[in-house]
Amino acid sequence: MRLTGYRPESNRTQAIQVARRAVELGVTFIDTADAYGIGANEELLAEALHPYAEDLVIATKIGHTRPSPGEWKPVGRPEYLRQAAELSPRRLKIERIDLLQLHRIDPAVPLADQLGALAQLQREGKVRHLGLSEVTVEQLEEARRMIDVVSVQNRYNLTDREHDSVLDHCTQEGIAFIPWLPIANGSHATSALLAEVAAEPGATPAQVSLAWLLHRSPVVVPIPGTKSEAHLTENVAAAQLRLSTDRLARLMSLTGH
Repeated sequence: MRLTGYRPESNRTQAIQVARRAVELGVTFIDTADAYGIGANEELLAEALHPYAEDLVIATKIGHTRPSPGEWKPVGRPEYLRQAAELSPRRLKIERIDLLQLHRIDPAVPLADQLGALAQLQREGKVRHLGLSEVTVEQLEEARRMIDVVSVQNRYNLTDREHDSVLDHCTQEGIAFIPWLPIANGSHATSALLAEVAAEPGATPAQVSLAWLLHRSPVVVPIPGTKSEAHLTENVAAAQLRLSTDRLARLMSLTGH
């Protein structure tokens, strides 16, 4: 979402370079949505990366609209979901969506109707895998009675652990957990303890935050967003950072656990 924002930003060349550099650095999973830049984000990824590397998975999300910069509205009507799922692959220039996620559950539409639309798309071969976003354990299990859920994307980071129980459940069930806002928009950097822990191995607070997520569970797939090539390089390097038992324990105390 950072590459385009609410409306496509003027520096398109830089955004394309960041996307290309991510793949060069070994990133094999990119998360987008039809609501990011009102489709422009998907178009930008296609311009930057198509034809795609064989091991690159581009996941997208449907069912959440953005009428204004500060306003989000779930829309889960089956006919709308189908239309959205037809438009996304055109913008991405793909025949089949590798991972299609329901961006939000629409409380005004029966869940069975929303998931039924996604399941039909999967049966037709237009979608390979299905995922959910911002769900509770109860909602996840209700959904799994109707579809095969391979991933859950919830807001989660070092200092925002509201969805601990969801992550634990995903770990138990072997479901990928994709934490969005994984470094809390950089607000972690204000923590003296985090800065102290990061300084010891010569890392940055953001790198430690991402490394902590990777240590938290083997099913975690962080998706830090950036429009800066320098931050991208820093984020990717976090995958090589190993945190000692002592450092992990101190970070856990930061969260109150």
